[in-house]
Amino acid sequence: MTEDEVDVESLKQRIAELQVEHRELDSTIARLADLPEINELEMRRLKKRKLYLKDQIFTLEKLLTPDIRA
Repeated sequence: MTEDEVDVESLKQRIAELQVEHRELDSTIARLADLPEINELEMRRLKKRKLYLKDQIFTLEKLLTPDIRA
């Protein structure tokens, strides 16, 4: 296995980890939204983390996609 293949595999692994955390946060946010008393500060913090994860996933996926010249 070459160094490039290891890098690709480690990127894919990291993306998978971030996707799991993103899904878990999504579930947590949905569950908290159903509660009668919502802690707005906590909800904003969770949503901000979820957005950060989404951005990280997008950035890492771009590294896996080769540039295509038009």
